[in-house]
Amino acid sequence: MKITRSGLLKASPFAALVAGFAGGALAVVAPMAVTQNAVESPVAEQTDPYLQLVQAQPLTRATPNSRGEVQLSFAPVAAQAGPAVVNVYAQRVVRGMSRDPFFGRFSGPRVEQSLGSGVIVRNDGVIVTNNHVIEGAQSLKVVLSDRREFDATLLLADPRVDLAVLRINPGNERMPTLAFANTNDLQVGDLVLAIGNPFGLQQTVTSGIISALARTEVGVSDYAFFIQTDAAINRGNSGGALVDMSGSLVGINSAIYSETGGSNGIGFAIPSEMVRRVVESAVSGGRTVVRPWLGARVQAVTQDLARSLGLPRPEGVLVGELYPRAAGERAGLRNGDVILSVAGVEVRDEGGLRYQFATQRPGARVPLAVIRDGRRISVVATAEAPPGGAPEARELTGRHPLSGATVVTLTPATAEAAGLDPFADGVYIQALDRRGIAARQGFRPGDIIDAINGQPVRDAAQLDRALTQSRAWVLGVERGGQRTEVRFGM
Repeated sequence: MKITRSGLLKASPFAALVAGFAGGALAVVAPMAVTQNAVESPVAEQTDPYLQLVQAQPLTRATPNSRGEVQLSFAPVAAQAGPAVVNVYAQRVVRGMSRDPFFGRFSGPRVEQSLGSGVIVRNDGVIVTNNHVIEGAQSLKVVLSDRREFDATLLLADPRVDLAVLRINPGNERMPTLAFANTNDLQVGDLVLAIGNPFGLQQTVTSGIISALARTEVGVSDYAFFIQTDAAINRGNSGGALVDMSGSLVGINSAIYSETGGSNGIGFAIPSEMVRRVVESAVSGGRTVVRPWLGARVQAVTQDLARSLGLPRPEGVLVGELYPRAAGERAGLRNGDVILSVAGVEVRDEGGLRYQFATQRPGARVPLAVIRDGRRISVVATAEAPPGGAPEARELTGRHPLSGATVVTLTPATAEAAGLDPFADGVYIQALDRRGIAARQGFRPGDIIDAINGQPVRDAAQLDRALTQSRAWVLGVERGGQRTEVRFGM
């Protein structure tokens, strides 16, 4: 079995798409305002007594105890969510030559068309979808549930969490939206609906339950912290919505666990808290998402660790290292502390801690529950970006083994942005000229150079000087958590 993104379907020309609304990936239902109050969808204003009950009463959980309760319909929830679900149409030009197998002719660049889905999250036309739905697209269109078409522009792409934010211009019209759910209130077993366009079929609704929460082992994004559901999610559902019984957005459907590509009842959704943070960054004009960083290297507390620490059971994460002057150290954390929760949410591994702190608003005061020397205490950390700023990239030239490489000094900020170890020192290769010496020597983007001729590498400028001043080089190279030394001579 393997975990794959829920996938796209190739689309026929756009005119054909409108006729059948067929296309591909899921549709998403989204919250409405990030900085404004939500505007109710016209559907939400209907006088359906069941819908009024759902909206007016807090969510309660109870096993059905009569035949009538068992026969209650999901139709009001689906009707409320539907108008905020859209199709996203992406067009890419693929360059290259191909030979016609029948007539022997060669054809040049071709146009690839694919369909995904998205969620209107603000009434002024801001839409969320999966990044892999729009990645590499030269043009974007959005089709509403009433089949109207709009050109879309990309506000922000965040491949590290597989989300993208688009905008359409609806004029003075207030678009239908959905509210963000608070996923901290979710429980395993809660009913949910998945809404999308599997296999290009017109908007489809499937039902299921929350199968698991806080899945950090999925491995399809850098901030893995997924909601697992058994609601059917099939190929073409990318960007679809997972909604609760009040019609609020729980998450964006993003991946499935499958060997064949079909639904096996194991789907994963990006929680609404992360979706909200990406949208907030996009509408505030940011080109990148600022994700707070605690600056603590931790490990999960196992049974053996719990026993050695005198804990009654395995819980929390053990702090093994603190980055100097980062948020964790300044909050008073110490090596050997066990962090139990972030802002009241339990954490069980490094991925969970990283996600919970990263989804806090920058500047927020975040309480951490900690065990220190057998006592439970609380410390408060400020949610802030990783230190180090954004040093400029440096292109290396000359007669040496890294000629043709573009390198960046490693800081927690640049490492986090590149998906590297924020505690690492040195420089990393951001890009390579494919015809340059570095590429021919076997270097790759993401490689970390931490030493040259026995001296630690502090920054890109120092590395550049050392390379040009030598005729033989011994480079310390780290790749994928493994380190080696490579010798070169000219």
